[in-house]
Amino acid sequence: MERGLIIGSSGGIGSALYTHLSAQGIDVVGLSRYSDGLDVTDENSIKRSLEALTGSFDLIFVATGALEIDGAEPEKSLSALSAKALADQYAVNAIGPALVLKHAVRLLPKDRRAVFAALSARVGSIGDNRLGGWYSYRAAKTGLNQLIHGASIELARTHKMLCCACLHPGTVETAFTRKYAGRHPTVPAGTAAARLVNVINSLTPEQTGGFYDYAGKEIVW
Repeated sequence: MERGLIIGSSGGIGSALYTHLSAQGIDVVGLSRYSDGLDVTDENSIKRSLEALTGSFDLIFVATGALEIDGAEPEKSLSALSAKALADQYAVNAIGPALVLKHAVRLLPKDRRAVFAALSARVGSIGDNRLGGWYSYRAAKTGLNQLIHGASIELARTHKMLCCACLHPGTVETAFTRKYAGRHPTVPAGTAAARLVNVINSLTPEQTGGFYDYAGKEIVW
């Protein structure tokens, strides 16, 4: 891997990925709403930010995401579900990363191995859902998985060495998860970044469209 692009490089996992890859001597470009005004809920913002980049990237990683939006916490019951919270979750966690991929295709090489990865979450697995609740966040991550999977089928026709993957980082010690970690074991962002990079380095084009955890184990849809 020679070049990497991190979307959401000012966040907990995004900044850790930027640091980890840079320490390995990789030329890393970071884009974020905080530093560069890249808003994944605004397609024009995505298009403008990515059009400013030149060359190609061996890795494009979308590390954006939100668990609470405008004060709406993950639902504990169906009665707490609202149309706005559901739409907001889709905009940030599903539609945003898909639009990044739409506008990043020209930055992905066709002549060598490359990886496009997006942060998903195990709670987006339908088969693994035994607790219910968290309707909006779960549904948005499920939607993300479907969008990336579908795109991987199309892109395999033109980018035969590309792997598109949805990755679950585990429960990471960030502001994002602080209120919700509970008894779940957590890891520092630096550890999560190192594990994710290990998975990325092991992915093959034959695994494109898959959903994997931080150990490289496939997660049921």
